Amino acid sequence: MTFTLKQTVLACAIVQAFSASAQEAVQSVVVTGAKWVTSDRAGIGGFSDAPLLDTPASITALTQDQMRDLQIRSATDAARFDASVGDAYNTVGYAEQFSIRGFALDNATSYRKDGIAIPADTQIPLENKERIEILHGLAGLQAGVAAPGGMVNYVTKRPTTTPLRMATLEARERGTVYGAIDLGGRFEDRRFGYRVNAAAEDLKSYVRGADGERQFVSAAFDWQISPNALFQVDLDHQHKSQITAPGYQLIRNEVLPTGVSPKTLLNDQSWTRPVDTDSSNLGLRFAYRFNDNWNATVNANKHWFKRDDYTAFPYGCSNEGEGYYPGYCSNGDYDVYDYQSVGERKTPFGVQAMLQGRFATGAVRHALTAGLAYSERHDSFGEYVYDYVGYSNIYQNLSVPPVSSDRTTGPVMERRSDRERAVFVQDVITLSPRFTVHAGLRHVKLDRAELPVPELPWVRAKDSFTLPSVALVYKPVQDWSVYGALSHGLQYGGIAPMETRNENTALPPGRSKSAEVGVKGMVGNQMLLSASLFEIRQGLEYTNAENFFVHAGEQKHRGLELSAQGKATRDLSYNLSLMALDTDQEETGDPGTEGKRVTNVPKFRSSAWVEYAVPQLPGLKLDAIWQYSGSKAFDPANRMVVPDYHVFGFGGAYVLRLGNVNTTIRARVDNAFDKFYWRDVTQALGGYLLPGAPRSFRVSAEFSF
Repeated sequence: MTFTLKQTVLACAIVQAFSASAQEAVQSVVVTGAKWVTSDRAGIGGFSDAPLLDTPASITALTQDQMRDLQIRSATDAARFDASVGDAYNTVGYAEQFSIRGFALDNATSYRKDGIAIPADTQIPLENKERIEILHGLAGLQAGVAAPGGMVNYVTKRPTTTPLRMATLEARERGTVYGAIDLGGRFEDRRFGYRVNAAAEDLKSYVRGADGERQFVSAAFDWQISPNALFQVDLDHQHKSQITAPGYQLIRNEVLPTGVSPKTLLNDQSWTRPVDTDSSNLGLRFAYRFNDNWNATVNANKHWFKRDDYTAFPYGCSNEGEGYYPGYCSNGDYDVYDYQSVGERKTPFGVQAMLQGRFATGAVRHALTAGLAYSERHDSFGEYVYDYVGYSNIYQNLSVPPVSSDRTTGPVMERRSDRERAVFVQDVITLSPRFTVHAGLRHVKLDRAELPVPELPWVRAKDSFTLPSVALVYKPVQDWSVYGALSHGLQYGGIAPMETRNENTALPPGRSKSAEVGVKGMVGNQMLLSASLFEIRQGLEYTNAENFFVHAGEQKHRGLELSAQGKATRDLSYNLSLMALDTDQEETGDPGTEGKRVTNVPKFRSSAWVEYAVPQLPGLKLDAIWQYSGSKAFDPANRMVVPDYHVFGFGGAYVLRLGNVNTTIRARVDNAFDKFYWRDVTQALGGYLLPGAPRSFRVSAEFSF
């Protein structure tokens, strides 16, 4: 593993600082591992942690115990266990990007850290995350601006009440090596607590040549100012540098490529450079309890993001006839462009203040939340370099010399800013032990400014929206609830992608609407079951035949979600997730797209996981996962439909005690039968197909002192 001097010094300092108290943390009980039980509470469904059974929304919450047990190192690993989450131009070495319920998430607003928006323009680190919460459906009340499919919230780890000392080592395919530490506890003055996480990775991707490195460090501190006042601060920094692996285009823009390998790096050139990113967060939170019924919180987060983006970009075919744009040649040739965008910066900031209380009006009980929120975001970038340099081939890489040019990105300047002001209120009204009403309203003011061309003046747009949300929850018995919900959401207009005729132009914001009914409950205290039926409508955005990125018509998603988790027997645990989804493009005014399926959305997706604790050998657990995805439309006109696929994986864990150290050894094989499949068929950047990972292995050891 490649460590820089600063990471080595940091690691030594941490070990030295806490070595004296490490012995106090040794426990005499061997950890036996955790069965599949997701968190029974989440904050993403409202404005504070609430029981999932009583929340009128479909939510998945993965705990840090599950992330450790399943060797989840990234959001891509976590998404395998939720059938409602799919890929949306999620390419190796770049940003992890997803869709929920068939709607691509917005990198600027749909990913949250402790409820505050952060950009998802690089891999979001999990080492300092206590929980991943995934909301399916509109988040207009909770978040204001967010994609209609839902949002992902990362809950930060906090100081522990007892000493925590944990170290993890992992090795993966092609020699990837990973190491991490997790330290927590209280200082001698127990009003003060700490949590420190650090990690480093030497990355050797399954795509041969898409290699890199990553370093991460974070710290969180608590100060119990008084019994009623708590101040929290957290900060983190990640550096990641990795060559990105672009995808494939259709042959002649008509048919799928055949005979290709997911291990092939299409931008394998001597002058290829890694995408280099730095991201940092500073989070603050103050909570004050007035009495048993009323409390107030203020939380804020500042994010800094910087990227130097380099890619030998494959696009189009100029070697055959009049060429294909997009598309590759019949023999697999493709044009190679030298893409450079250096010095990109994004600096979002968000703050939210809330007052929450419980009171009664006669026999009716209320849980009231009222608050204010403000966020702003500034994006800086320059005119990118995009030079044709030659051609290569998908079956045999051809060496392409770089352009003899001194062209560089520039000048870098602020090109886009967004400001969002909001006031919100929600009242959870308990009418009786069986009936509860969730009613809320959020009023949002948006102010967007952009500079599409530096020589022209700024273009400014102001909008305001009122977003209502109402739900009725009925509890026929204690452990079951039935709900119906109506809500409105809001999302910024998409930004015209590279090589469109209106590239970098932002479309106007739009409203989305959702209706959902669902049921949740416990069966025999052994199975947690949930089901929901939903319909979501939003304006349709796509690149039309004239190569303009436009807002035309509406996309409608109607679906069914089912999930079940629990224990079939004392030794057998399971988790099942499935989604059936019907999508339509309506009122587009274009006969080629009217009534067609939305791109990159399967009609059916499922994920099934089982774990068996071997009774003959205590401490040994074996598990298996099966993923299925139906066929997906590649383009808005549905000229090409990409086939369905099945993928299987297997894993195991063994808990033992080495001296005074509780140790867990884990191993996993993904795509065990080495299935080739197209996992992602995005329309981004002209339309690309991304193959799924081939068979890959990983083994890890976790030490708890």
